Amino acid sequence: MLGWTLSRQTKQGVIKLKIVETEAYHQADPASHSFRGLTPRTAPMFQAGGHLYVYFTYGMHYCINIVTGPAGTGEGVLLRAAEPLEGIDKMRANRGLDDIRNLTNGPGKLAQALGIFDTSLSGKILNKTSILLEAPLEQVAAGDIVAGPRIGIRRAAEQPWRFYIKDNPYVSKR
Repeated sequence: MLGWTLSRQTKQGVIKLKIVETEAYHQADPASHSFRGLTPRTAPMFQAGGHLYVYFTYGMHYCINIVTGPAGTGEGVLLRAAEPLEGIDKMRANRGLDDIRNLTNGPGKLAQALGIFDTSLSGKILNKTSILLEAPLEQVAAGDIVAGPRIGIRRAAEQPWRFYIKDNPYVSKR
């Protein structure tokens, strides 16, 4: 998904970003919400690829995952960071700050910049809601993709399932 465009149509206009950092999760992974099985909260992770899984974490942040596996398998990709492309004024208003480099450089910040303040999009199908995902005109070169351990988790953090675009200033942490 690196380099893909994520956009959201809001009442205030379009917000558009380029995905620059992700993390992968699978039901066999102890760090995944789907590891303990199907629950009302994790049900979207077990839907067919292309659904959204939005969750609330640490009592203060919403995060967005794109489900990637077949129905019945709990796997998805956490959107960790994105580069603002369009609707920057709307993102600034949603985040309550001006610094463009800190608008979307973390999963909670990204959700907030997109105006996601609840879990109402969880379980919805991409491109059939206000959230759209589009392939880039040009793929990110393999040499520009960095893979490494995931961050912000305690279990299975060593898995090299965090991916980001090398030297992109909007990545959450280098």
